[in-house]
Amino acid sequence: MVDESAITAGGTDMRQHEHTQSGPHEHHGHQGHGHEGHGHQEHHQEHHGGATSWSMAAQATLHCLTGCAIGEVVGMAIGTALAWHNAPTMILAIVLAFVFGYSLTMRGVLRAGLDVRSALRVALAADTVSITIMELADNATIVVFPGAMDATLSDVLFWLSLALSFVVAFLVTTPVNKWMIGRGKGHAVVHQYH
Repeated sequence: MVDESAITAGGTDMRQHEHTQSGPHEHHGHQGHGHEGHGHQEHHQEHHGGATSWSMAAQATLHCLTGCAIGEVVGMAIGTALAWHNAPTMILAIVLAFVFGYSLTMRGVLRAGLDVRSALRVALAADTVSITIMELADNATIVVFPGAMDATLSDVLFWLSLALSFVVAFLVTTPVNKWMIGRGKGHAVVHQYH
């Protein structure tokens, strides 16, 4: 069962929860499952109050961006196929970006043994701010990119503006994720379930 205060309170409470569950020097089986690329010392510091690395923030951002990208492309494809106007297509794309973003996080924590309700709480705590900022950044980029709002899936301009919007979203969101992870919030709440 998940200690909900560890999910919502972040920072100190999450670390306290981890230590009461497994003792001060165990690392919850983190080795060998998606944490390649950063060493034991860096991993220990990130989970126990040390400096958060840009690499960790970038990985968290890429995780969110993957879900957002899938949702946005599916939403735009549906809106285009149904000949919807820009506003309803963009709304559908944003809604699906959140759905796919949360789903990717839930998939991982459900595998760790959480029930659906707890997994949803973890996903909401981990991804809401990140996805919101990402969606604001990438949709603003598309809106200001000349001709992008009227481009269709078969236009190079559509794909070029979409790729640029994802780059902008990544660049804007990564520092926010770094700040949040460093305070035990955002993607940091997911790490105890890896």
